[in-house]
Amino acid sequence: MKTLPNDIVLRPRFEIELKSHKNNVLHFFEETKKGNFLVNCVDEYVFIKFRKEYTHFWSPQLHLEIHEKETDLSTLYGQFGPNPSLWTFFMFLHFGIATIFITFGIWTYSNWSLGKPYGIQIGILILMVLIWISLYIFGRLGRSKGKPQMVELYHFMEETLNHL
Repeated sequence: MKTLPNDIVLRPRFEIELKSHKNNVLHFFEETKKGNFLVNCVDEYVFIKFRKEYTHFWSPQLHLEIHEKETDLSTLYGQFGPNPSLWTFFMFLHFGIATIFITFGIWTYSNWSLGKPYGIQIGILILMVLIWISLYIFGRLGRSKGKPQMVELYHFMEETLNHL
């Protein structure tokens, strides 16, 4: 698998130039022997994930988008990510923490401006930062646990593309 320019990303992306028409690429993904994988094609999108019996909480999915460049050239954009429900839950938690942080930040500033005590608000702001950092670390640990399956997905994609 190609190395990523930024190791901080939680949802790695890649791009591959193909010497084949977009419809041929989509057809190969639809017709390929799937084995441990479920492959769904919708318009110019391909979604590859593991069958239920091979998944765990951190199992990744591979989303591919194929754009036609010229007559017999296309570009494949790929992105690894967690199960969409898990990703939505993580985003909900981040949004909730950000909302609490902003609310308590405003309350802290108001109390500071009025000369009232604001120690509890500062404590909650620090707690929100610590929770956000722990969520980030939790996500990174999950990504590292799912990395072997990311490699499997990538190799499956490469094998399918080699048959073009």
